[in-house]
Amino acid sequence: MSGTKYEVVDTHCHLDFKNFNKDRDEVIKRALGAGVTTMINSGIDLKTNRKSLELARKYDFVFATLGLNPNGLSETTDEDVEATLDQIRSHAKEIVGVGEAGLDYYRCPDQKGRDRQREVFRKVVGLAKELDLPQVIHARLAEDEAFDMVKDLNKVVFHCYSGTVGTMREAVDRGFYISLATVVCKSAQHQVLARQVPLDLLLIETDSPFLSPKKGRNEPAYVLESLNLIAKIKDLPPEEVAKATTANAKRIFNL
Repeated sequence: MSGTKYEVVDTHCHLDFKNFNKDRDEVIKRALGAGVTTMINSGIDLKTNRKSLELARKYDFVFATLGLNPNGLSETTDEDVEATLDQIRSHAKEIVGVGEAGLDYYRCPDQKGRDRQREVFRKVVGLAKELDLPQVIHARLAEDEAFDMVKDLNKVVFHCYSGTVGTMREAVDRGFYISLATVVCKSAQHQVLARQVPLDLLLIETDSPFLSPKKGRNEPAYVLESLNLIAKIKDLPPEEVAKATTANAKRIFNL
């Protein structure tokens, strides 16, 4: 993939995950070569938050968000939750957002587990508000409920948005950002969303190593695949979508 003549931001990736242990530097070089000038690495718990901070300290084009993903909460003690919130608070000056955090009902069918997700997410939302940092939301089969819990915040990013057009419209009416992942390359539902999201509130991301537009592992360089497809869907030049999504990322994450 040859480099582009415009800047692109991958607003959500997990370069710290073990999937990249063998070739992390090469993956980062490929991203830079493809025109990805900035990568935001998202922590999901105490351990990955630590690794996200390390990556952001090592590379001046990698920024960290620190979070508490809903999916691991069944194995997470209340002490772990408090320790993670303390960790986020103590590194607030080094990060560009709080999250990912939110509600994932896809993997959690039972009421007790969902209640715990809501209780923890409420605490994270309170922290994002206290720190005046963007709240990066992970929501799956719970987008409307997550929206209800954050609608008093000023800075919100719906990471890898997969909800309805209706909830998305409510979110953008509040000035919240909608981030579409590379899954848009394979999913008709996400292509409908891509057509509807206003350009001034659109972000793009890979969520790598997940949701690859190709076979196998995803990586930040592939964000160009979704950029080009979204441009086609919106009937705009790729440069215009790159320029807008990059400006949006700089604005919301204060890059």
